[in-house]
Amino acid sequence: MNNYIALIITFALSMLFLRSMDYIAHRGWMDSKLSRKVIHIGTGPLFVLCWFLFRDTPDARWLAALVPFAITVQFALIGLGVIKDEASVQAMSRTGDPKEILRGPLYYGIMFVVLTLIYWKDSPIGIIALMMMCGGDGIADVVGRRIASPKLPWSREKSIAGTLGVFAGGWLMSFGIIYIYILTGVFPAPFTNYLFPITLIALAGALIESLHYKDIDNVTMTLASAVVGSLFSKTLVPKKKKGGGGGGGEAPTFGGGGNGKGGGGGRRGGPFSV
Repeated sequence: MNNYIALIITFALSMLFLRSMDYIAHRGWMDSKLSRKVIHIGTGPLFVLCWFLFRDTPDARWLAALVPFAITVQFALIGLGVIKDEASVQAMSRTGDPKEILRGPLYYGIMFVVLTLIYWKDSPIGIIALMMMCGGDGIADVVGRRIASPKLPWSREKSIAGTLGVFAGGWLMSFGIIYIYILTGVFPAPFTNYLFPITLIALAGALIESLHYKDIDNVTMTLASAVVGSLFSKTLVPKKKKGGGGGGGEAPTFGGGGNGKGGGGGRRGGPFSV
């Protein structure tokens, strides 16, 4: 598919999802706190799955990143009062104050722009970090409010149930998206190679999210997940075989490109290479 058509489709689907949630919250069919979390959880996977629409060209990541960039700019303008959009404020703020959008939602969009440009489909690190932000941080508040559990000793506003929700939600969402990317040949199999790294990244993300950093956990947890993931890029990348990609040798455990065109000619060194 042409990348500009992919851009239009991705933007259209993202806006359709966001405006649908805005409408639902504005009509009172869903509590604003819940709609905020549904947007938080659902926007990321939708965007990352739309990456499949883009061809592998140098401009692909930049065009894809325009989608969260444009939406983030819109968030900023709404938060600053330049754009009046009561439906969006209702859906994305806790109290109805537009300035709230300048914190969590704005940082959320910035993380998507940055990690899309850095990692794209070249490495699962960016996708896992983003899914930790969506599934982990997004589910934490939902679980923490609905399941009674003791508060964390180092952060009295956070609960054990919420922290476990961060780990489980982030792990499951990372699992699901990475598995799809493996099935489609973007990342090399087997999936078992990813289980231990995803588990440690989810643990690190849950720990960072449990700290008392209100409104910036979209940044702290996501960057921590990317940093922990980058540690695995040092150990999981196999030594590249010399010679052409004739497909004559057996691919190493963590090696080979995702395009199935054989041997040493793959463009990815391993599951966590950048």
